[in-house]
Amino acid sequence: MIGCNCEVCTSKNPLDKRLRSSILIETPKTAVVIDTTPDFRYQMLRAENKKLDAVLFTHPHKDHIAGLDDIRAYNYFQKKPMEVFANSLTIEALKREFNYVFAEKKYPGIPQINLNSIESMQPFVIEDLPVIPIQVWHLAMPVIGFRFHDFTYITDANRIDREEKEKIKGSEVLVINALRKEKHISHFNLEEAVSLAIELEIPKVYLTHISHQLGKHETINQILPLHIRLAYDGLKLNLHS
Repeated sequence: MIGCNCEVCTSKNPLDKRLRSSILIETPKTAVVIDTTPDFRYQMLRAENKKLDAVLFTHPHKDHIAGLDDIRAYNYFQKKPMEVFANSLTIEALKREFNYVFAEKKYPGIPQINLNSIESMQPFVIEDLPVIPIQVWHLAMPVIGFRFHDFTYITDANRIDREEKEKIKGSEVLVINALRKEKHISHFNLEEAVSLAIELEIPKVYLTHISHQLGKHETINQILPLHIRLAYDGLKLNLHS
């Protein structure tokens, strides 16, 4: 947090250095990113990523879409537009925030994008990667979570309807947001995220979208059930479908 002197923001532990929440999913043939944060360029450089087939957006808030302009590097090297998947609310925001991308008269070098609408919440496939959208709620805003085989990723939620919880059940790994200990108007807090994970009986759970208000990585991990851990920047999971 800019200007903050709390124990998290001044911690020397690399696990307490948290950029905005995003995730890279890779299969032998396909690479997709969920959300292009303001840190997108640095995150992809840090991951040494050379290939990206698609971007999936959860919702239109700035901390999840602001880095979209930097997909132009993939356009250049891959010689094709980027496939972008989002709901209508997010597509509207992308067209507003990146109006030059969608202008009738385009100047050279701007990002090239193919928009794909996710409205029906029906499963779809990107190359060899099956995707199951999951409708969750960020107070009154619809947000999309995603399941890939036995892995489910959900961020910026504070409510999930019963029928959508059924889509999550059976996952081997769940990543879910847990903003802080205190109650929040539009995010799960720590207690709510842990309760949801236990309710859904997910064997391995990682908490993401963590604010500095939650506390230090090592401190919070000590009070969590052993199958629930804080995620951290650079965490890599090897999963088998």
